Amino acid sequence: MADRKQFENVPAPDPELTRLLDVSHFRSVTEEELREQRISFAFGNGLGSERITKDSVRHASEHIKLR
Repeated sequence: MADRKQFENVPAPDPELTRLLDVSHFRSVTEEELREQRISFAFGNGLGSERITKDSVRHASEHIKLR
């Protein structure tokens, strides 16, 4: 089988990044962090509109209720 050249000369992972990943592995996401992630996701999907701001998405997330 042919060697996979894309995997040749792959640099070693950054030790600091590896350490941070190991530390974050056992950390739970708070409700506030999850809420901000949802707001950021919704804002990112609305970037085509000049009327949508992160604050408007945050306001909508607080006032629009689903049944």
